Amino acid sequence: MRIKICGLTQVDQAVAIATMGATVLGFICVKQSPRYVTPETIRTIVQALPPVDRIGIFANASLDLIKQTVTIGQLSGVQLHGQESPTECQQIRLAMPQVELIKALRIRNSQDLAQVNHYAPYVDTFLLDAYHPQQLGGTGHTLDWQALQTFHPPKPWFLAGGLRPDNVAKALSLLSPDGIDLSSGVETTPGHKDLAKVRQLITAVRTVCT
Repeated sequence: MRIKICGLTQVDQAVAIATMGATVLGFICVKQSPRYVTPETIRTIVQALPPVDRIGIFANASLDLIKQTVTIGQLSGVQLHGQESPTECQQIRLAMPQVELIKALRIRNSQDLAQVNHYAPYVDTFLLDAYHPQQLGGTGHTLDWQALQTFHPPKPWFLAGGLRPDNVAKALSLLSPDGIDLSSGVETTPGHKDLAKVRQLITAVRTVCT
């Protein structure tokens, strides 16, 4: 089970969270986000980390910006959280074959899950997040877990959307994602993580998955 904590902005918190057992750290590369960090800041954080996956989160960004940020920030993966088309995913895949490519899908209903088949040939991993008309992520809204019980995509997937230390066990009792993704569920304010909540989360996940 991959444990992805997203929206990191501080070196000490990122190191502490990785040391606790998070296996994937996410950095917001969308300037409009309150959790945005520059590529140079990402690099400073990454250079202090133990071995973990390091993902940059983008939304409708140009290929040049993505490539530049991956290089400067020493990222191992790219998450696309906007309206990127399958064709755009293919272009990124061809340009950066060594980088894990995650496509986030914001789900309103079961019909939205049909998008998976269009993206599957070009991405490594999916992430399902709750739909919000104004926000791309970090909303704290949960998905309909019952409706996802028949979701078996051709690629690994993260469950996101409203997960918290006190509800992650229930989610994992209903679903079998390959990973979970949290941001606001372990925060005090956007970009500032509550390390006690992160520890509770990791303990809860390990209890369910062992």
